[in-house]
Amino acid sequence: MADTADTENKQVVTESSKGADEEDVAPSPDIHFEPIVKLDEVEVKTHEEDEDVLFKMRAKLFRFDKPLKEWKERGTGDVRFLQHKETKKIRLVMRRDKTHKVCANHYITGEMQLSPNVGSDRSWVWNVTADFSDGEPKAETLAIRFANTENASSFKEKFYEMQKMNLEIKKHDKDTETSKKNDEKSNEKDGNEKDEKDEKDEKDEKKEKEEKAS
Repeated sequence: MADTADTENKQVVTESSKGADEEDVAPSPDIHFEPIVKLDEVEVKTHEEDEDVLFKMRAKLFRFDKPLKEWKERGTGDVRFLQHKETKKIRLVMRRDKTHKVCANHYITGEMQLSPNVGSDRSWVWNVTADFSDGEPKAETLAIRFANTENASSFKEKFYEMQKMNLEIKKHDKDTETSKKNDEKSNEKDGNEKDEKDEKDEKDEKKEKEEKAS
């Protein structure tokens, strides 16, 4: 009973105090401060605006430092596979948490192979001939580690799926380029034959006029 009474008294006091505070505080007028420096809104380009995300998973990335012969952490964040809406080419992009700085950026090419990292069933290692994360293409040996084996397996499966798609796109582009060159050669040949025919017709016409004049 004593506890109940104390609780009730506390509630009453609280409500009473609240009411008194509300009465004592006069409503403040709306105050507007004009900023000293006005900053224009700047649109930040990520160069990912024309791409679709096909895969995303959280991971930690490492690069192998050859001179020191040791692994160095590159960052933790979401590793993603991005496909360009027009070219359909797929690249791997990873940005660090908070800073969003790129720590991996390269196309998935045909020679790439994922190898198990020694002593881990949730990490993969692969070689990159041209990684653009530092702005210029650099050959790198990268390693990526996931939270569990399932995530690592999912990444591997998707990696090779993206690689296959890129190879098909490359073959299609090559076939298209070959077909285009063949068409250009054919058009050039047809054009040359037409010029030769026109030249022959012109000579025949000139000869015919000369014969009539004589």
